Amino acid sequence: MDRLDLFKGFVAVAEAKSFARAARILRRSPAAMTRAIAALEQSLGAALFRRTTRSVTLTDDGTVMLDHARRILAEVDLAQAAFSGTALQPHGLLVVTASVIFGRLHIVLIVAQLLAAHPKLDVRLVLVDRTVRLVEEGIDVAVRIAELPDSALHAVKVSEVQRVLVASPSYLKSHGTPKTLNQLREHDIISFEGLSPNDEWRLGGKGSQVFRYKPRLAVNSADAAIAAAMSGLGITRVLSYQVAQDLAAGRLRTVLDDLAPPPTPVNLVYQAQRSGSVNVRAFLDEARAYFKIRTDTKAGANKTPARL
Repeated sequence: MDRLDLFKGFVAVAEAKSFARAARILRRSPAAMTRAIAALEQSLGAALFRRTTRSVTLTDDGTVMLDHARRILAEVDLAQAAFSGTALQPHGLLVVTASVIFGRLHIVLIVAQLLAAHPKLDVRLVLVDRTVRLVEEGIDVAVRIAELPDSALHAVKVSEVQRVLVASPSYLKSHGTPKTLNQLREHDIISFEGLSPNDEWRLGGKGSQVFRYKPRLAVNSADAAIAAAMSGLGITRVLSYQVAQDLAAGRLRTVLDDLAPPPTPVNLVYQAQRSGSVNVRAFLDEARAYFKIRTDTKAGANKTPARL
């Protein structure tokens, strides 16, 4: 097996987190896959994986090597396309991650369009309500709904969302609608720990105020917070896209809109080394087109980023 094939096998094992699954993907025997990785480790003089009976994970050296191997394979693909004089089409596996609700409402639709347009492409969509590590977890593109710190990652802003306070009409009818922060302190609060981990909300724009609270109910999922609010258990804070349909249907209402903080950007982030990947470029193009439709529909002639 030549060095390029060794790199392909290494990347396959790292992404599948399994020698057997990687062997099936590359149509090789598990024994051949094990020998290939052992040969690569011997040539590099470093262990690339930690192997147990239950898991296969990258070592620190393996994490560094994964970045290099992916870049090498991407460069080979581009060189082959340039030499043949044909445009390289998306193919193989693309791994994308997003939060659960955002992924279900938006990213699944983008992936569906992408798969329809590129029959040789496969997508693994990882929906989790936590920040994933791109290199260590084999992610090509991640959706990050946040202001991003300076980093080596490339980011493309495609939209905006708003933090909103919501409650059910029945709760507001029985408890009243808060008009000020002092009135808000008298209400039952449902805390979504993923959005407000320290039991505090920063409200308002410039000169924002910190509202500290003791939750009547604390949950670790946006779905649970929304369901609790619709059941009349109190007021919760979520992102606008998470409750857009419930607000439109009248199942929830927003409160204290005048104290809403500035909108939060929706970014697509990827490693700088992946900027030449035809798969990553195809996903970015499809996502831009998807959110542009919502920009044009919602913003009209202003063409400002769509707020979901």
